[in-house]
Amino acid sequence: MFKNIRQLTPFSLTLLAMAFVMSISQSTMTTTYPMLMAQFHINTITVQWLTTGFMVAMTLAMPVSPWLLNNVSLKRLLNGIGIIFLVGTLLAMLSPNFIGVIIGRLLEGIAVGALFPTFQTIIMENSDEKRRGEAMGIVGLVMGSALAVGPIVSGVLLQWISWRALFGFFLIILTVLLLIMQGKISQTHSIARTTFDWWSALSLLGFGGLLYAISIIPTSGINLVWWSVIVVSVFLLGMFICRQKRLTTPFLDLSVLSFQGYRPAMFLTGLSYSGLIVATVLMPLLYQKVYGISPLFSGLLMVPPAFILSQLNPRAGKLLNQIGLKRLVYIGMSMMILGYLLLGFFGQMSWLIGLLAAVLLEGGNAFVMMPAITAAGNALPKDLISHGTAIITSMRQFIGAGSVVVASILIAYFNQVGSFGHALMISARWLMLMPILGIILALRLKEDN
Repeated sequence: MFKNIRQLTPFSLTLLAMAFVMSISQSTMTTTYPMLMAQFHINTITVQWLTTGFMVAMTLAMPVSPWLLNNVSLKRLLNGIGIIFLVGTLLAMLSPNFIGVIIGRLLEGIAVGALFPTFQTIIMENSDEKRRGEAMGIVGLVMGSALAVGPIVSGVLLQWISWRALFGFFLIILTVLLLIMQGKISQTHSIARTTFDWWSALSLLGFGGLLYAISIIPTSGINLVWWSVIVVSVFLLGMFICRQKRLTTPFLDLSVLSFQGYRPAMFLTGLSYSGLIVATVLMPLLYQKVYGISPLFSGLLMVPPAFILSQLNPRAGKLLNQIGLKRLVYIGMSMMILGYLLLGFFGQMSWLIGLLAAVLLEGGNAFVMMPAITAAGNALPKDLISHGTAIITSMRQFIGAGSVVVASILIAYFNQVGSFGHALMISARWLMLMPILGIILALRLKEDN
């Protein structure tokens, strides 16, 4: 792993460090909910906007990244992304009311959404196709580890300080990284300026609307307002698709979907990511509510799966060129199925069972997600990689968020007729359908993909 990291340029290393710090912010806030509810006198539905709003803002920013890459120099773009995140973090940390915290989180979400496809595109464009799998394996290491590290960081800081210290942590670390990065940023992406298409950008609100509608199902249910959001969102997305087909230079080039091998890889990325993000949600609940483990120790139990993930990601990237995506998908999805089987039938027996299941779920993700993104990028010409990366990261976020919602609904439903542990086990059996679908999808891949 460390040998592969040393082969990256200083610019790529600082990009990865920046992405790692900003990625941690995705999974740190859930542990602060009780404190925020008590301090600001708000209910569960309101406090969950910290996560829901972040995800919606993040998803809205992702499709804009190809235009930003083509029209803004990398130094200005990366500094701008960093400054937006810092402003949001500072606002959330110092705000005397909950509205300020929400606005801060929205700004953080915009920054993270713009950064993710940007840094993946830069690394993919500047990697030789034969070494691209290894480079993207390191990207997977960063993203997967950050999701697992988030609860650990928040558990430690909340144990001894306060929720404001969590934002202070991001503020200090990212400021230092931005200062270090200034002399290392290289303009490796060609600028091809076009006019910003406001109609396309506004119609992308439909994608954020769909993600919002999915995210609020566990707390708000399905009602007239929910259906209204769905109808308006689908209409806006229809407008967006029609407009991209008419534009000479599309805001987001949907022609990437027509390249052979891209679409299966896109869905496989989302399905594998669902296992990773569901594990980060389910496992702390299992440790705390079933085994009675403290939040701090439950966070520390996420370290072994994160370590396994960090070891497997670069290796899976190297294996992509040796055995192909199809066989990697079979390995990864089989590991995820086994992880869900352990949770679904033996989850209440011991926290060691839960730990092993988490290792299998996160380890399985390593064999699928980044190799699939690499295969999707390899299927595209270089000038379309930024568009393909923006679409695939948006879809990954959409499927991942949907998986968490499905898990929440299943747990809430089965918890009504049994214990929480029983509800979690039944939910894991249903979630097993995701990797099974991944194996079915892999059957459509060619052996050399």
